Amino acid sequence: AIGKRPVLLASSTHKGEDGVTGEAHVKLRAALPELLTIIVPRHPDRAPAIAQELAALGLACELRSAAAVPSSACAVYIADTIGELGTFYALAPVSFIGGSLIPHGGQNPIEAVRHGSAVLTGPHTHNFVEAYAALTKNGGAAVVSNADELAAAALRLLSNEAARSAALQSADDAVQLLSGALETTMA
Repeated sequence: AIGKRPVLLASSTHKGEDGVTGEAHVKLRAALPELLTIIVPRHPDRAPAIAQELAALGLACELRSAAAVPSSACAVYIADTIGELGTFYALAPVSFIGGSLIPHGGQNPIEAVRHGSAVLTGPHTHNFVEAYAALTKNGGAAVVSNADELAAAALRLLSNEAARSAALQSADDAVQLLSGALETTMA
């Protein structure tokens, strides 16, 4: 259903982040007219309100609960389901990790890295200080603060395979350094 469309994922978003993601999508359309943005809200019951907010920006939205796959006319696919985030990370070469543009504290970025998705985050990552410090130290994640920065960072990663590969390698290296908790606990 997605075909060769470029995909930007916004995962575990909270109120206040969906509109920013929509604004970034609008900005990205000039360079990536076939862009599909997938939003996976942290709380799926917010999906109708998200669709309404994004429709006001002129974006055609579809809900996963109503459409198994996004149509070719869909600009933003809202995955209002539970337990499928790994699938969406695997589909998206670039992921904005939510809960971070607002003072919520962010969500865990490691699943995105493990699925091969380059990580973008907002500045509020205090729930995962160690993980984000390791990721951002060598370019394994980029910090954005608004729609302009989100669009610019996403465009750089979506349109430059070398930049995305370098970010993914740095992220993977950082995650490897963070791994080993089970072995340490067992020892």
